[in-house]
Amino acid sequence: MGASRVDMKVVLLGKEYGGKTSLVERYLHDRFAGDTPYQNVRNYNATIGAAFGAKKVDIGDKVLTLGVWDTAGSERYEAMSRIYYRGAKAAIVCYDLTDRTSFERARFWVNELMKNEEGCKIYLCGTKKDLVISDKRTREVDYHMTTDYAEEIHAEVHETSSKTGENIFELFTKIAKDFASNPENIKKERDKDKETLDLYEDNKKKFGCCG
Repeated sequence: MGASRVDMKVVLLGKEYGGKTSLVERYLHDRFAGDTPYQNVRNYNATIGAAFGAKKVDIGDKVLTLGVWDTAGSERYEAMSRIYYRGAKAAIVCYDLTDRTSFERARFWVNELMKNEEGCKIYLCGTKKDLVISDKRTREVDYHMTTDYAEEIHAEVHETSSKTGENIFELFTKIAKDFASNPENIKKERDKDKETLDLYEDNKKKFGCCG
């Protein structure tokens, strides 16, 4: 899909193996990568640089096309991730509900966004909710702690499961609704993603598969 057809740029940020790619796969293609446990990271390919997908969303009488960027979580791709979130109107900052360190990494990306992208609305997203539902002892990130933090930074909290699909479509629909509530947003954003897409294609050639 060409950049000229993207109305809104959405970027996903967070720690490597924090569930970003699985979340995008569930949203864009309504699928989950098999029944293997999340913890067995050998069954998942880490994103290199970034991966891109687009999807149309019906919001009332409007049809928006969301351009969704899944960035690499590895710290060695940190500088590249900054390029991909440039100009994003929404950021889904992901953290693994079973990994406390992933929430600290989420705080890092929130600070980056607040310093560099003032116009970007932040959505905190706890992933792998199915794991904490099946065994509450696996939860390492407290819900009330995240909601207190979200209130402090004027963000929202969504806890999701890519395995079951819980709250994922609701999250992206809320993002689209928030964006569409200001008609000027669509006018300003159309055609702005070409530079990012060109960079993505260049990196695909350099590194191979990016998703």
